Amino acid sequence: MAELIPVNIVIGDRNYRIKTNPEDEEVIRKTLKTINDKIIEFKTQFAGKDMQDYIAMVLIWYATQTSAETNPALEKEFTDALLKIEQQIDKAL
Repeated sequence: MAELIPVNIVIGDRNYRIKTNPEDEEVIRKTLKTINDKIIEFKTQFAGKDMQDYIAMVLIWYATQTSAETNPALEKEFTDALLKIEQQIDKAL
């Protein structure tokens, strides 16, 4: 059994230290790049939110990505859902 290695990761503006198998490090880094790129994309589309809002949007996007890829019709539903979430957050502010 391989020994776990420590890896410093950044999601949004926060640093985390995790332990992982050495062979999983590359996959983790690629996933983090995708997540952070999506955060930047949502920051561009939905200005004025805080980091927690962007991370929540990315979480929803990431969790539903597989479903959207297998059924492209769901993509519009996901976009509409994100817009509704944004409107609710705006009302709460």
